[in-house]
Amino acid sequence: MSSLFPTYQRFDIHVKAGKGTQLIDEKGKTYLDFIAGIAVCNVGHRHPEVQKAIEEQLNQVWHVSNLFHQSIQEEVATTLANHSSGDAVFFCNSGAEANEAAIKLARKHTKKHKIITFTKSFHGRTFATMTATGQAKIHDGFGPLVNEFVYLPYNDEEALKNEMDDTVAAIMVEVIQGEGGVVLGTESFLKTIQQLCETYEALFIVDEVQTGIGRTGKPFAYQHFHLSPDIITAAKGLGSGMPIGAMIGKSYLKEAFGPGSHGTTFGGNPIALASAKATLNIIFNDSFLVEVLEKSNEFKQKLSEMLKAYSFVTDIRGKGFMIGIECDDHQAALLEAMRSKGLLALGAGPHVIRLLPPLTVTKEELNQALQIIEESFSETKITL
Repeated sequence: MSSLFPTYQRFDIHVKAGKGTQLIDEKGKTYLDFIAGIAVCNVGHRHPEVQKAIEEQLNQVWHVSNLFHQSIQEEVATTLANHSSGDAVFFCNSGAEANEAAIKLARKHTKKHKIITFTKSFHGRTFATMTATGQAKIHDGFGPLVNEFVYLPYNDEEALKNEMDDTVAAIMVEVIQGEGGVVLGTESFLKTIQQLCETYEALFIVDEVQTGIGRTGKPFAYQHFHLSPDIITAAKGLGSGMPIGAMIGKSYLKEAFGPGSHGTTFGGNPIALASAKATLNIIFNDSFLVEVLEKSNEFKQKLSEMLKAYSFVTDIRGKGFMIGIECDDHQAALLEAMRSKGLLALGAGPHVIRLLPPLTVTKEELNQALQIIEESFSETKITL
């Protein structure tokens, strides 16, 4: 009997080691990892530069708390600000904590309480971020949620215009819904959010926990749409597996988050920051991001051509290396077939296969993944 709470439906795989795009289980089987820790290992497993930075920090200091100045916090914060529309950073330990901080800051700054989010969104599992999440399955069984959250249909500009008024503190949105099925926001919809926030003096919050840190071929996915959010949240890919999150906000918000207003014991931990600094040095590089776009565009084009033959494939969508294959009711069978052949992928909602390879994946590994996908889809088609 396990001593763990059964909160996760786990694969029947016991991971022993990982390097680059590969994971190896206890039996010695090697897998191509197109989950990457759920968009966390953006530079692959145990990238040598990140590992070196962590080891060097381990030999200096592990933890001192935020009662002390830490120059590495300033360095990473400056890097995030320089590559976003923000100016100031609050470090925490996860995406949920980053979103929680964003919600608190929005209420405190605006002195309003109503927050608009969208159906099929996902923002975390704390009480506030769970409430912000527009999915009943995340809410079920936990009793009364946090007041004054409103859920609207994604990409519905008219519903948004009808709901918006002076009582709204913020609109919180993923520019690409990850858990909701790799659904892209339209540029018109996202710009409408920004315009309405400006008109009604609400904050425009973009949740980049999954889409950020190069995942879509830009530092942050909102940059594809020429937006300027007031707050951006990041986590997953930021630390290459070390627990770290960040809320990035514009400078005028600093006053609302003064001493004592918010805090965390472990946020901004030097080991996590060392990992983040090394990770950002690799990813926030123009040539690296151009290569991500080139590789991902070529891969998606080949994938689209290959899967034309399958009537149960209704859409292939995404940006960069955040790709969704909509496949009717065959998601589970296809994922299992791919896994048995050595390719790890993830579901997104009930009908979508989500591919999230490390951004460092090679063209050879991408071609290997295409071969496994074709074999898996072909075998599934035969059994239908």
